This record gives sequence, C-alpha cells and structure tokens, in this order.
Amino acid sequence: MSSREEIRRPSHALPFWVSLGTLPLAAIEARFGGWTLILLPTYAWWSVTLLDQILGRNEDQPDVETPVEDLFWYRLITLIWFPIQAVVIYGLIWWVTHTDHLAAWEIVALFFGVGVISGTIGIVYSHELMHQRTKLERWLGDLLLSTVLYTHFRTEHLLVHHLWVGTPRDAVTARYNEGFHRFFWRVLVECPVSAWKAEALMQRRAGRPVWHRSNPFWRYAALQALALALAFAVGGWLGVGLFAMQAFFAVWQLELTNYVEHYGLTREYRGEGRYEHVLPRHSWNADQMASNWLLINLQRHSDHHYKPERRFPLLQTYDAEEAPQLPFGYPAMTALAMVPPLWRRRMNPRVRAWRKKYYPHIEDWTPYKEGTTPMPRGSV
Repeated sequence: MSSREEIRRPSHALPFWVSLGTLPLAAIEARFGGWTLILLPTYAWWSVTLLDQILGRNEDQPDVETPVEDLFWYRLITLIWFPIQAVVIYGLIWWVTHTDHLAAWEIVALFFGVGVISGTIGIVYSHELMHQRTKLERWLGDLLLSTVLYTHFRTEHLLVHHLWVGTPRDAVTARYNEGFHRFFWRVLVECPVSAWKAEALMQRRAGRPVWHRSNPFWRYAALQALALALAFAVGGWLGVGLFAMQAFFAVWQLELTNYVEHYGLTREYRGEGRYEHVLPRHSWNADQMASNWLLINLQRHSDHHYKPERRFPLLQTYDAEEAPQLPFGYPAMTALAMVPPLWRRRMNPRVRAWRKKYYPHIEDWTPYKEGTTPMPRGSV
C-alpha cells in the first residue's frame, strides 16, 4: 500500500503527467506533416502498450483515507488540461487555415491526432472532473466535453450509466456478441435521447417543466454553440469542419473505451424491476502500469463503479477472484475491438467463464444478451 507520505510527493504523481508528451508531437505533426503524422497515435497507443508489456502491472493499493489536500499534484493536471486542449485545437485550426503546406490527407491525419488528444486524454479528464463536487471541476469537465460536442455525456454518465450499468437501461453496456461498429452507431443515436429522458425525469420529480432553466441541456447547448462559434472565428467554415472532425474522432475513442469496459457483463435480474447492486465483478479491470498513467487509472474501472466518488489516485485494483481481468490495457484492447472476429475470439470465452463463475444458476442468458430483461424500477 502506498503511504500518505509517498502519495504527497510530486514525483509520485509525475507519471500521470505523461499526457503533456502529446503537445510537442502535435506541433511536429503540424509543422512537418508526412510520416510524422503517425507520432500521436503511436505515442498514445503503441508506445504505451509496449511499456505495459515491459513494466507489467501495478498492484499497489493507495490509502483510500488520504485527504484531498495531499492529492494536489495529481489533480493539477486535470485542472489545467482544458486551456491546454483549447490552445491545441484552436491553434491548429488557425495554423491549417492560414498555411498551405499540408495536403488534404495530411490535414485529416493531423486532426485525427488532435482527436487522440481530446478523446484519449480530454474526455478521460472530463470524466474525472464531472465526478467531483466542486463547481470549478464540474465546469472544467463541461468545458472539455464542449470541445468534442458531447456535453450530454455528463448526464448520461452520472444519471444513467452509473445507476443502471449492466441493465437494458444503460446503452453503453455492450452486449455479448455485439461488435463495436454496431455498438458505436447504436450509442450515438441512443445516448443523447437517454440523457434527455434522464433529465426530464429529474425535472418531473422536482415538479418542474422539462424546459426549466435548471435543465443542464441549456448549458450544454450554449457551450457547444460557443465552441463552434470560436472555431468559425478562427478558421471560417473550414475551421468548423476541422473542429467537428476532431470531435468525431474523440467520441469514437470514448465509445471504444465504453465498449471495452463492460462488454458482456450484466447484473442479475431479481424480479419486480430490481437488479443486484453494482459490484466489482460488473466491470473489466486492468492494472497495467503505463496505460493507467496515461488514462489516470480509468482502467481500475471495477473500483470506479464500486466507489464512483473516489478520486483517481486512490482507486484500488482487484484480483481475478473479485473482478474479471482484461488481458491487456485499453490501448491494445480498443485496437482489438476494431476487428470484431478477433475481439470475440479473445473476449467471449472470458465472458462465458465469468457467467459460470458468478452466476452458475442462470441457465438462459438470452434475455441478458438481447437486452430484453425488464427496465429497472425507477429508471424511466
């Protein structure tokens, strides 16, 4: 277990700042184009995966009673990321629309790399921020999501996913045998509607009309409109197109991660609209060291769902007796998910073993696989 004295040291937090390594790579790609356009994907995916194989797993269990004051150096990288990301996105929009040395394919590849930054890092940081209680952190989370035009994710994640993960109410619990590409287009359609329904339910329970000013969809719309207006001011209609392009690539990476996190894992239906409580067994756990540095411990996902208020430096890991384990970190697993036959070959036996281990009494898994078990009571 990490002592509080260790956690307090800036050097202990430093590995979680590896996201800053993307910034010089973005500048190099923008300046030189050509072969350099592989640098950002290589850094975020393949280099981290290689380091995972070299460094192995981190099974350290931080002291969960560590006070938030001792986590300053961990929190700081999430607090400063919005202005950094904004400078990268709008700076590169300005660069591309005011220079002519990059070919069309190079511009697309460059903004794919920008999407790596805003998706692999920015959305992960916004996820950490939206779970906190301070207004500053929640606002920063919303601002980060506005830069990828996915602000409804906050509502969907907090009011739907965390409450109803592993049930048919949660769109982003990937179903057994559901390929990623089918999953991706399904959640793009279902999640905004699901988030709106969740907020509408909140308003009805409070005795307010759905269009009441307290509905955060007003804020979501305003922030996204402002983000697009700034893209137009910096680069005209081409700037808006480039902004939307990086947002799409970022959301694609978010949903790849969502797909991996809960693939095939469901909560047992107990009758009368009731499901079992969320447990570590309902998320895939991964404690590979380097990818958890880049993703600020998101891969310790079993503990995140079990204790969603726990800040990322204090998340615990679980062994195979308590939670199902991924064979690799998220960067490698999301690449595998892009090829559904390979994904199924690797993951379906793990899902079947999970079913046999935790739910040997369930004989017919068809309703779970098809998402036709009843909606949870109070979810709609």
